Amino acid sequence: MDIGKKIKELRLSNDLTLEELASRSELTKGFLSQVERNLTSPSISTLEDILEALGTDLSHFFRQEQEKKIVFHTADFFEDEQEDYKIEWIVPNAQKNDMEPILLTLHPGCDSMEMVSHSGEEFGYVLKGSILLVKGNQTYRIKAKETFYIEGTESHYLHNPGSVEARILWITTPPMF
Repeated sequence: MDIGKKIKELRLSNDLTLEELASRSELTKGFLSQVERNLTSPSISTLEDILEALGTDLSHFFRQEQEKKIVFHTADFFEDEQEDYKIEWIVPNAQKNDMEPILLTLHPGCDSMEMVSHSGEEFGYVLKGSILLVKGNQTYRIKAKETFYIEGTESHYLHNPGSVEARILWITTPPMF
């Protein structure tokens, strides 16, 4: 990290001259100029004084904003093959987000994992095949190109009663997979 450059950017974004920052931080204009040009390094205590004068602190100053990835390719996917189903996490590290999408391939005659009761919601779109959504003592048949949208207040799971694989886009909020 280029500390001097970042201090200068903060100073300019606050519309301060070197002289004004020097006055606010009780440092000399010459010293601050050397810091901004990376000719000298401030002590931690001095850096805290500079940052306080700029309206920030050490933790915010050193926090590196990572550019958020928007597009994910099949090479980014992570798969988990189980005996009854295969899960493809199509947005890596989605557990840090508000929602988590997966592609679920449910083998014929098999069940998905059981989703325990939670405070969020779920959406599913059946891409291929036909499934049963089993929620409590109720069962709902969902065919290809149909969707489900439920609250997570009861435990539930998906069942594939057919003789071909079923493929489902399944999204939970908060992340549950």
